[in-house]
Amino acid sequence: MSFQKINEHCYVYYGTVNIGYITKGDTGMLIDAGIDQSSIKKVLKELRSRELPLTHLFITHAHTDHYGGAAYLQEQFPLHTIAPVFEEAILANPSIEPLYLFGGNDPLPELNNKFLQGRPVRIDEVVSEEKIEAGNLSFEALLLPGHSYHQLAVRYQKILFAADAYFGVKVLRKHKIPYVTDVQSAKNSLKRLQSLECEGAVPGHGKYEEDFKSTVQANLDYHDQLLAWLHMYITEQQGGATHEQIVAAMCTAFEVKADQLSQWLLYRTAVTAYVLALLQENVITDQIDQFHWVFYPLERENK
Repeated sequence: MSFQKINEHCYVYYGTVNIGYITKGDTGMLIDAGIDQSSIKKVLKELRSRELPLTHLFITHAHTDHYGGAAYLQEQFPLHTIAPVFEEAILANPSIEPLYLFGGNDPLPELNNKFLQGRPVRIDEVVSEEKIEAGNLSFEALLLPGHSYHQLAVRYQKILFAADAYFGVKVLRKHKIPYVTDVQSAKNSLKRLQSLECEGAVPGHGKYEEDFKSTVQANLDYHDQLLAWLHMYITEQQGGATHEQIVAAMCTAFEVKADQLSQWLLYRTAVTAYVLALLQENVITDQIDQFHWVFYPLERENK
């Protein structure tokens, strides 16, 4: 972990999840809050050592690794907390995340952990894509969904804090099947990133880069690689492939680690997102067959 100064007003704290910080005058705003109290305490230590102010918190999206330390921050500081529309409902009611991952059933106790459910967060201001005034700061919130439903990035003085709109290349290789809720939205967000004017960008996981657009392209290429593999797999299955078979086959092929229920649920959501993308592209079709959700190559209907 390290605290890096990008320019006079922008910083990033590298950790398992990156935490951004922007400041002007007596205003200082954290961008995300890490996974827990321990991680955010390390950031606070860095701010104190540099005598940097802390007045605001911006949460980019409602995944626990990005907001888990927020409740502790609010207990320690009179922070004005800003969050995206829709995501704020989950931040205020964190049990929604294990609930939706578990398909709407009451989650098993093992899903009530810090990786899926943080402490509730008080949200003072709900925003969408817009220009935001926060004390002495004036910055843009940019809508970049796909990884999460209404994820917002922050652009301040041509530095972009992109949240999980894209990942560092090493992170992609580590997780193998990135978590997405909507692949087409994720790809559209990546294409938008390629058109943004920025001097550099910080992903939620990975390093600050001035030449970040090559990494963005690597993300696009990786999504296409996963889609191509999945399309080929479904095409090769005689009699179609069930949803359960596809989840198991894709996780096996890409050698992911999912020996706990919480990990498996995250990968199931991600794999399903790629399946739905192929449906949206009209290259596969689906039906319910003897109580199984089954997928076929579209050519099946033309024979």
